[in-house]
Amino acid sequence: MSAPDHSIGKPRGHFITLEGGEGAGKSTQQQRLAAWLSTNGVPVVQTREPGGSPGAEQIRQLLVTGEAGRWDALTETLLHFAARRDHVVKTIEPALAGGDWVICDRFMDSTLAYQGYGHQLGRAPVEAIGKLVLGDLAPDLTVILDLPVKEGLERALGRGAAEDRYESMDIAFHERLRSGFHDIARQDPERCSIVDALGPVETVAEQVRQAVVARFGSFLV
Repeated sequence: MSAPDHSIGKPRGHFITLEGGEGAGKSTQQQRLAAWLSTNGVPVVQTREPGGSPGAEQIRQLLVTGEAGRWDALTETLLHFAARRDHVVKTIEPALAGGDWVICDRFMDSTLAYQGYGHQLGRAPVEAIGKLVLGDLAPDLTVILDLPVKEGLERALGRGAAEDRYESMDIAFHERLRSGFHDIARQDPERCSIVDALGPVETVAEQVRQAVVARFGSFLV
């Protein structure tokens, strides 16, 4: 997906994604990061995956509810990318084109980690579909919130949310996806920053801010 021509008008915005396993605190950190950027005069759009547009939100319900085994790995991957395509076209690209910074709770790396590693589909098919759906679009910065699987699942299950399909998958699945996130970060260290998510919320938020400053510059203070 090629970027629009911004030679006239606002410069293109930046794209930040927050990743991690269940219970990592992505939604909380997204809100804190957005508030901090706003105080620095940065226009921010917050969004999420699966979801982020009306069509994608409908597909979300197929993915996050129901029995753990309701889809095989490839079907699940295709559903995620169908939602992602609508999300990109309807929400992400228009916001970036308008000069907004987009902070997204999950994106392509979640599909790599959950379906590629967790469900053992492999990286190659996920990346091939991703190239077709996303073209050249990729985050400018990805912050991976990392914590041990046991702690993450305890946090997630403690919320008592109805959208618990992934939380109900076995420990081995969650261990594979955590390893997947680490592998993704190792293979793309310029884009990815791993943050320890075990500490207090404000401590984690400060580490996220530091990653953003390191990537985009010291004007964010």
